[in-house]
This record gives sequence, C-alpha cells and structure tokens, in this order.
Amino acid sequence: MASSTDGTSGSGDIGRTLELLWITGKRRSRGPKPGLTLERIVDTAVEVADRDGLEAVSMRRIATELGTGTMSLYRYVPGKGELLDLMLDRVQRPSENPADLGEGDWRSALQALGRATLALYRRHPWLLKVNQSRPILGPSALDGMEKVLARIKPMGLTDPELVSAIIMIDAYVVGAARTQVYAEEAERTTGLTTAEFFEAQWPVLQEVMTTGRYPLLMGLDENTWGPDFDHFEYGLQRILDGLEVAVTRRANE
Repeated sequence: MASSTDGTSGSGDIGRTLELLWITGKRRSRGPKPGLTLERIVDTAVEVADRDGLEAVSMRRIATELGTGTMSLYRYVPGKGELLDLMLDRVQRPSENPADLGEGDWRSALQALGRATLALYRRHPWLLKVNQSRPILGPSALDGMEKVLARIKPMGLTDPELVSAIIMIDAYVVGAARTQVYAEEAERTTGLTTAEFFEAQWPVLQEVMTTGRYPLLMGLDENTWGPDFDHFEYGLQRILDGLEVAVTRRANE
C-alpha cells in the first residue's frame, strides 16, 4: 500500500456523482458497446481494486478489463473521482436479510454491525486507503443508516447520540481492520509471518527482560500474546457495555 490515502470521497463532480447514484445509475446508459453499463464498469473497478489495490484503478485499466476503448467509459462516468464514489456505494450496499443485523435488541444490532463492517474491510481492504471524512450520500449509505437506526431507536438516546453510537462502532472497527489488514500486507511484502517476525526479535528482547527494567511486562502470563484471545471482540463488547450504561442512565432520568 503506497500511501496513507489513495483517494478521497467527494473529490469528483458532486452533482454529477449524485445524479449517477440516484438517477442515471438506475437506467441503462447509452454507449457504443452493447452490454456496457454503468453497473458493469463499477463492478469491474471494484474487482480491480480488490485484486490489485485502489492505485491500480484507472479509466484506461477498467476499459482494458472490459475490452473497450477508454473514451467509451466517459459516456458513463466523468472520471476516477466520480467512479470512486460509485465504488464506495456499491460495496457498502446493506444486506436485504434482516437477520444480518442480529436478532433482538439494539445491542445485537450494533454488535452485528461491528462484525459486518470488519468483514467488509477485510473483503475490500482498499477501503482503508480512502479518505471518507466527507462521504457522498448515495442509496447504500442511506439505506444502511436507515436500517440501523430502525433497530437502535429503542435505545432512547437523542438523535445525535444515536448517530454517535454508529460512528463510535465504525471508528473502532476501522482501527481494528487497519491493524489486521496491514499485518497481512506486511506478511506478503516481507515474506515473514507475524510469528516469525516476533521470533526474530526474541533473543534480544529476552536479554532485555532479564535486566529488571520491565517487571510488569516480564510478569505477564505466557499466553498474553497468543492468538486465542479475540481482541476485536473484547473491545467491541466493552463499547457496547458503555452504551448499555448510557441507555440505562437515560431510562432512569
């Protein structure tokens, strides 16, 4: 992964992007090649990003993948900026199965949201390289928000607090996903597994630990750094515990 960001949401023509998301995207666009559609273009761009990273996505590359001329694509989408926003909307399309947001109360819904979001970033690791601080609000974004809000409305929090709860989960998942995806990237680029990487450091660290400089670290259980503890799930549950406190306090006011 070459840089901290390989794209920025909303960097294209905002009005044109919204038109493609909400209006044009629902109709078959005119074009010189039979079978070429906006949906095919976006799906192909996502496939390229999944396989080779977002930096590999260009209008020329997508045209090559589709077996058409680059200029043909411009009849459907103005450029890479708008294409990126269409890609973001496509991969974040919410599930149509209500059970995918858990069964029961708001906690199960936010728990399912956290797990599903982590899975999303693992399926499409290039998402972590996109600056989404100012997202274009397409059908997928709003459909997803509507579904989650419908499930967590019974929390009894104010509207800003409900949105904050969703943002809280997303921010936590982004951090966890970045750690996991970057670790996998490091393994691919260095040829060393995570276990091998830390084993290479062990001779020096073992000597350092015997100096008495780090008594607390030295006293940690030998299984502390093992793979059996699910750090993601532990953190997610503690966030939900905190929200549980807030919900209970609000109910008692």
